[in-house]
Amino acid sequence: MPPGLERSSSVASQRIADSLRRRILAGELEPGTRIRQEDVAESLRSSRLPVREALRILSAEGLVTLRPNSGAWVSVMDLAECQATYKLRERVEPLVLSESIPHLTSDDLQRIEELQREIEAGPDVDRLLALDRDLHLITYSRCPIDQLLTMVQRFWNTTQHYRRAYARLVDPSGREVIIFEHRLIIEALKRRDPVDAERFLVGHIRRTRLALAQHPELFVRR
Repeated sequence: MPPGLERSSSVASQRIADSLRRRILAGELEPGTRIRQEDVAESLRSSRLPVREALRILSAEGLVTLRPNSGAWVSVMDLAECQATYKLRERVEPLVLSESIPHLTSDDLQRIEELQREIEAGPDVDRLLALDRDLHLITYSRCPIDQLLTMVQRFWNTTQHYRRAYARLVDPSGREVIIFEHRLIIEALKRRDPVDAERFLVGHIRRTRLALAQHPELFVRR
């Protein structure tokens, strides 16, 4: 393929991947939904080649499952798989946070505070999830180990739907717990204290894992 066409195809693939990623993370495409290449190509006015590449990108991110002779499907988890992912998160994300803390800038900390204030203002569930995701990923963003950051991104992608379903069940007291845990983590970040930050984050993730285990109905495919 000529270089110009290759670059054009790459740009188109990324554009399509961005569009599908937004729809999956927003819950517009639920777990188990089949993604038909021809439908995506038609809706985005594209050929099938960049659609196929976009689906490979999303598969690498954990958002899409590619099945031989069957096509592409939005990734789905059962309760056991979700619990296993959360146990991995309890071990990997504190390490990523600890590696990130020395490199967080004053601008990073200011942005984290802004996100937390918006969370405390009581947004709707979808906005809360977006803010929570942004807050945590910023706290990890200065980790110099790209492999760990890729793992964390995949964890968040694959569990997004189930966090949304659970968040709709959380009452005001549950939101207060989330806010309190965030505040503990943020104060540890300000102190540049990786020991406390790791400890508070482990508890934050574990609490959600244990709560999800009490709602197996969230993992029943409709």
